Amino acid sequence: MRFAFPVLIGLVGTLILISLGIWQVQRLAWKEAVLAEIDARIADAPVAIPATPDPDVHTYLPVTASGAFTADELHVLVSTKDDGPGFRIITAFETDAGRRIMVDRGFVPSRAKDVTRPGRSATIAGNLHWPDEIDSFTPEPSPSENIWFARDVPAMADALKTEPVLMILRESSNAFSEIRPLPVDSRGIPNDHLEYAVTWFGLALVWVLMTGFWLYRRSKG
Repeated sequence: MRFAFPVLIGLVGTLILISLGIWQVQRLAWKEAVLAEIDARIADAPVAIPATPDPDVHTYLPVTASGAFTADELHVLVSTKDDGPGFRIITAFETDAGRRIMVDRGFVPSRAKDVTRPGRSATIAGNLHWPDEIDSFTPEPSPSENIWFARDVPAMADALKTEPVLMILRESSNAFSEIRPLPVDSRGIPNDHLEYAVTWFGLALVWVLMTGFWLYRRSKG
């Protein structure tokens, strides 16, 4: 009976850690279903931009519009795996319906940041998005150098005098060849539940081994 309490602690600790691992497996299945739903929505047929876009309802909504890119741009510092550092080009777009929205046209390398890109007519398609990229560590933009460090939709809309609506471009009938679109997808959405599950199950195994080793040492006096 002198080992009853340590065995009980070992069992309780193991069960708690295993239950946390099982919970993370369940969360993994839930997250994968959410990501599959987002991917399906992104790939839907595009529709007209809603009259009053709502981030809670219309994030990732595929949309299309005809109109003209203006020469008004903002440059958001970014780095890609293939190209290294560069900038996202955020341009004001005036639709044929009389609206003025923002379009994230994609990536250019740093050397092409200040290349003149005149306005031009186009029919475009993409997805509405309100990126969550701002935190307490995000530097303030530098208006004099036209460098932004995150896609802050309200602030960018203020600067470009547009609606607080951002389309991430997928296709354009009249695109600049030097701008490479970075279409929205679900790969940037964190999904670490498998790693968490492995961690909890690993800790459960360690707990069992430590409990067994302690009992072995105690039984040998």
